Amino acid sequence: MKENTRTILTRRGLAGMAAGVGLAVALTACGGSDPLATPSTSAGSAGGSSLVVGSADFPESQIVAEIYAGALTAAGVTATTKPNIGAREIYFKAVQDGSVDLVPDYSGNLLSHVDPEAAEVSADDIYKALPGKLPEGLAVLEASKAESKDAMVVTKATAEKYQLKSIEDLAKVCKDLTMAAPATFETRAYGLPGLKTNYGCELKALKPFSDGGGNLTLQALLTDDVQVADIYTTTPSIADNDLVVLEDPKNNFKAQQVLPLYNKAKMTDKAKDALNAVSKILTTEDLVNLNRAVSGSQKQNAKDAAATWLKDKGIVK
Repeated sequence: MKENTRTILTRRGLAGMAAGVGLAVALTACGGSDPLATPSTSAGSAGGSSLVVGSADFPESQIVAEIYAGALTAAGVTATTKPNIGAREIYFKAVQDGSVDLVPDYSGNLLSHVDPEAAEVSADDIYKALPGKLPEGLAVLEASKAESKDAMVVTKATAEKYQLKSIEDLAKVCKDLTMAAPATFETRAYGLPGLKTNYGCELKALKPFSDGGGNLTLQALLTDDVQVADIYTTTPSIADNDLVVLEDPKNNFKAQQVLPLYNKAKMTDKAKDALNAVSKILTTEDLVNLNRAVSGSQKQNAKDAAATWLKDKGIVK
């Protein structure tokens, strides 16, 4: 295995877990302090309104938050970051109550959070639906082309053995296969229920992993302990291990464009322009490369990876 796959992202599997007081206390205990108490990273600049950029508790979210903060600073808006806030249930409330002013989020899961019955699945439909579903005082800015979503992933050997190109193909042999996924996959609409409803796929077994498609999940897949896994599309291990992402023609998994979720109270036009400029150029390939830089052999921290990206894109001189 390549060196940069040994430490894989602890992804946003936790973002789907139930939050509440217990999770908040657990996150505080693990971090040694309240992640909402004090901005941990700052990027000051003269003039403009001061904004606090929060993030969820996985590397990709932290990287994008640092990109947002750096872009704001370059535009003359003072920005600080509060990383590792926790699951969506926690950071969403933080934006609502003004503990943070904005966070990077994922369009499809955000829509499902505010409207569990939402039927929209395409990027355009989800983005059009979001403004009318968000609570008073919250809004989203432009969505980027960058997308990070759940995917049904198999090894090349498994794909060849069963002639798999799509989840439709998988459905024909589901009863013989074991899947690795977060425990929440058992009940989530896009998980086992969605696979059964949309494709008639009923797997032999679900083996729960808490690493959100990370190293444990990868090892189980590579050793054939499981034959299919839920791994996010921006995880470097997919390309690094020549894994096969199965097509999803019936859109079981909603589009997940990266976009800023913000509280309207302090957001200025200057800040909006800076953040929209990021969304215009941020791509899925960028996310893969940024994740590799942070979680692979380079072991960059999120702020340094973001700074390099901002400079490479000409946002910061």
